[in-house]
Amino acid sequence: MKPIRSILAATDFSENAEHALTVAIELAGQVGAELHVVHCIDLPVPIFNPYALSIPDSILTQARDESIRLLQKAVKRAEDAGVGAQSHLGDAPAAAAISQLAEELGADLVVMGTRGHTGLKHVLLGSVAERTLRLAPCSVLTVKDD
Repeated sequence: MKPIRSILAATDFSENAEHALTVAIELAGQVGAELHVVHCIDLPVPIFNPYALSIPDSILTQARDESIRLLQKAVKRAEDAGVGAQSHLGDAPAAAAISQLAEELGADLVVMGTRGHTGLKHVLLGSVAERTLRLAPCSVLTVKDD
């Protein structure tokens, strides 16, 4: 088995993602891996410009600033646990951005939370974890909160 040297922890800052981050930090500490924490801001692209609503730049700036603040908090959590960590902010659909970053970093493992939606909720909302499993160039560990 290939040693785990680089772990990518994907977060949407939800409770489930925070639990997955805890698992990623503990695992990185146990195996001596570097931790990369990523959050993706996925903005809808207007298809029909004359009818599309545009999101004001101030809202986008606030979302990015808050995401960066929360990513820095996650990195500090890892560093406080003795794990080297870096943060990354993606701006593409989450599963694609996570998979692309995993490839760029040469990550050995992606760790992410899952809510475990089933039935109609799953059909309507989809699953970032499921899409990441399909796209990622490495193993993916999904963590449920319970």
